Amino acid sequence: MGLLERLRKEWFILGIVLVIAVARLEPAVGVKGGPLKPEITITYIAVSAIFFNSGLSLKTEELTSALMHVKLHLFVQIFTLVFFPTAIWLFLQLLSITPINEWLLKGLQTVGCMPPPVSSAVILTKAVGGNEGIVITPLLLLLFLGSSSSVPFTSIFSQLFMTVVVPLIIGQIVRRYIKDWLERKKPPFGAISSCVLLMIIYTTFCDTFANPNIDLDKFSLIIIVFIIFSIQMSFMSLTFLFSTRNNSGFTPADTVAIVFCSTHKSLTLGIPMLKIVFAGYEHLSLISVPLLIYHPAQILLGSLLVPTIKSWMVSRQKALKLTRQPKAPVKV
Repeated sequence: MGLLERLRKEWFILGIVLVIAVARLEPAVGVKGGPLKPEITITYIAVSAIFFNSGLSLKTEELTSALMHVKLHLFVQIFTLVFFPTAIWLFLQLLSITPINEWLLKGLQTVGCMPPPVSSAVILTKAVGGNEGIVITPLLLLLFLGSSSSVPFTSIFSQLFMTVVVPLIIGQIVRRYIKDWLERKKPPFGAISSCVLLMIIYTTFCDTFANPNIDLDKFSLIIIVFIIFSIQMSFMSLTFLFSTRNNSGFTPADTVAIVFCSTHKSLTLGIPMLKIVFAGYEHLSLISVPLLIYHPAQILLGSLLVPTIKSWMVSRQKALKLTRQPKAPVKV
């Protein structure tokens, strides 16, 4: 793959770097009360647009097929929304005595509380009977971070309902009427959500750079990057070992889904949700940094591991097929 092709493929990650750099140069444009009016355009319009877009792009028929894999999806949800945040919380008890920036550590905890990427999150959560990502994630944030949230509990859920759940449902309803047109034209749903997300990231960092009291040391940032890669590799290995046990009941294809879905975290859902839960909090951008690092890290590790895991899955499926073939009768 050539350099230009690689840059075109990873434009969103480059976009994150670019909007943070622009926010550093001219933070006044995107701060609260500034020309962009992010307290309205971002908090309500941009977040709602992302989830309306998700509802519009989600193929309803995929929900039916997802119901056939309840065991797999249940495992993913329990690992992602119970084991992952709990393990991170225990790990952070050890890291709290280190000189690592406390807001980056809180950001690590928010990473642990996030659901899988939004496209799979919606399908997976529907498969086990509810909107776990939308409901449980803010509960986990409040449970593990406590008083860090400056917004009343009822206000958080009312805003989540109005800017996440309602647009998602409306998007699904609209899709029913224009399904044929969508299938024919194939709008770039992913690119649209990514562009809106870049706006949210930009305004978040405008608030940071406009505040002279916030500082981020390079030592903490380097350590957090190392920790994030270590967490991903460790949890991918753990889910692989668990799902390949003889009595696990998972197929090789199930194992691939478990390894990626259980360890990936949603930036699309995460950033808007942090914007709501930590509205008005001056350290919001620092809390967001680990999630912004986690996203490209999971893409990088995924792209590196896909060939190996695919090769393993194909060979394992062939081996299982051979063992299930009936033996030919021996001629006397």
